[in-house]
Amino acid sequence: MDKFEITYDGNLRTSAEHLDSGSIINTDAPKDNQGLGEKFSPTDLVCVSLASCMLTIMGIAMKKYNIDLQGTTASVKKTMGTEPRMISQIDITIKFNTSFDEKVKTILERSALNCPVHKSLSNDIKKNINFIYS
Repeated sequence: MDKFEITYDGNLRTSAEHLDSGSIINTDAPKDNQGLGEKFSPTDLVCVSLASCMLTIMGIAMKKYNIDLQGTTASVKKTMGTEPRMISQIDITIKFNTSFDEKVKTILERSALNCPVHKSLSNDIKKNINFIYS
C-alpha cells in the first residue's frame, strides 16, 4: 500500500509527498476557481493520472511482445462542469510514433481502457479516447 502526506501550504496550494520516494507534487487552484493556476490543479492531476495510467498499462502489455512504446504521447483536455463543479469530460489523444498490426492495436486499446484509473473514474465523466498510429 502506498502512502502519501499532503500539506495545505496556504493560498489555495498544497504539497503532496510520496513517502516511499520523497517525490513531491505541488498543486494550485485553477484561475477559474480563485487560484493562480500556476501549477497543476487537483482535477488536472486526475486527468493526467488517467493518461499516465493508460500509457503505463500499454507499456506493460507490450513487454510481452518486446515492443517499446517510448516516445508515445498523450494529449489531454479537461472540461469542468458546473452544479456540481466536477470534471464533466476528459479528452485524450494517444499518438504512437510507429504503426502496429490490428492484433497489437486491439491489445493496446483494450489495455488502455482497462487501466485502474479508467476503471476508478465515475461513469458520470465522459471519456473520449482517441488512438493515432503513424
